[in-house]
Amino acid sequence: MNHVLTVIGNPSRAPLDVSLGPELALALEKAGAEVGEPVWLAPSEALDIPFDGLTPISAEAIADIVLAGLAIDRLAQETTGRAKRLLVADMDSTMITVECIDELADFAGLKAEISEITEQAMRGELDFEQALRARVARLKDLPESVLQTCFDERVRFTPGARALVRTMAANGAHCALVSGGFTFFTSRVAEHLGFHENKANVLELADGKLTGTVATPIVGAHTKLESLRGLSAHLGLAAPETLAVGDGANDLPMIEAAGLGVAFHAKPKVAAAARSRVNHGDLTTLLYFQGYAKERFVD
Repeated sequence: MNHVLTVIGNPSRAPLDVSLGPELALALEKAGAEVGEPVWLAPSEALDIPFDGLTPISAEAIADIVLAGLAIDRLAQETTGRAKRLLVADMDSTMITVECIDELADFAGLKAEISEITEQAMRGELDFEQALRARVARLKDLPESVLQTCFDERVRFTPGARALVRTMAANGAHCALVSGGFTFFTSRVAEHLGFHENKANVLELADGKLTGTVATPIVGAHTKLESLRGLSAHLGLAAPETLAVGDGANDLPMIEAAGLGVAFHAKPKVAAAARSRVNHGDLTTLLYFQGYAKERFVD
């Protein structure tokens, strides 16, 4: 069949009941779809339901009725080109669970102040470049050694991040980490997770301290979009072969341009605009969206 509806739960918090496949299949059939045999990508966790005769958006609308009130993510799409060949990912609050600039600010006793600006910028309420410069300026004279301390003590990897990157890389995809954060952190996160390359902003230093400035040009929404486009062209890939994931307003242009653009536990503006969303699961959800069964995961 030419289309598939994938539903993903959490085996510890919201496992998928065995009755869910037949229930969804019946709902799709009542709407006029031809439905194939459901396929479990992971028992109690991820289920594929092949179908034809409905658009993906119509199939998702039907699934939303059946799944109402359940902590389950879903995506309907064409089966052709489902496994992507390029991943461009955000870092802060996507591949890792924190915003590094907020954690750095905590060492200066400014976390509450800086976090509020970060939140506003990620919601798209402030100009990203201006907000970044303003926040970095407040970190002036912070010792350079704090960067490593922050990474060691504060940075935690999002569940499923390593499996997502390493599984896609093992299957021939190119993986790039492109962040509005800082190279000190992206270089270490990229190495741990298995990204092929990383790009981010450079904190400027002098005499062992942060100068309160960031090198230009600023890596923001435009750079993320151009990274997706540039890497696609370099690798000879069409847009449908690409995957972009992020949570903030500066991720939205690349999310909208990718073949599979995913808003991951995202800010409301991003979640509302993105074609695909992960509201409940971890980053392995993106592997299930691409049709990978759990036994194929690389970690």
